[in-house]
Amino acid sequence: MSHTAGVRQHQKLRTRQALLDAALGLLEEQSLSSLGLREVTRAAGITPTAFYRHFASVPALGVALVEQTLGSLHGMIGAILAETGDSELRLDRSVELIRRHVREQPAHFRFIAREQHGGVGPVREAIAAQLRLFAEEVAAALAAEPEFRGWAEEDLLMLGGLYVDHMVITASALLDAGPGDDERVARTAGRRLRLIALGALHWLDEPAQGA
Repeated sequence: MSHTAGVRQHQKLRTRQALLDAALGLLEEQSLSSLGLREVTRAAGITPTAFYRHFASVPALGVALVEQTLGSLHGMIGAILAETGDSELRLDRSVELIRRHVREQPAHFRFIAREQHGGVGPVREAIAAQLRLFAEEVAAALAAEPEFRGWAEEDLLMLGGLYVDHMVITASALLDAGPGDDERVARTAGRRLRLIALGALHWLDEPAQGA
């Protein structure tokens, strides 16, 4: 790549990120469905026509925000799941990972919390797709554990979904927590995850006679 082409590519990425940052700032006060293209470009300091060099539409920009917020978590959660040893330590590390990201990127997670059941279809679907992928990754990691030998794939996916749903609930609780309350939220989240894990250990137990 020539120096000129490299400079242009760098500038393109900077402008794209400026649009994402501008939209995220505006979304602190409104939903994506009410966000206007001109509003975003004005906040980013570019012309409206330049917007289309980066995104096909405002919903497409919203999908990019979803991928930026949740996509970056896959590698880190995958690394935690791949660890061997103390399963409780892995649960604690998962909670701490969510806690740290919510603390560092509150606007991103407020956007996810608001739009997960919002009115912009492609964004809602992108969030659901990311959460399904997380559940599948968790299920695949669980399948490698000796205690889950004999579990049906459907049940592993169900358990993976429970863990992911709980992480989403934890992120929302952390967003709502007052100053100094995130430690309490994280501690409660860890205890609830252990309760799910304890129940999972008995999932294949034979039901009691007459139950």
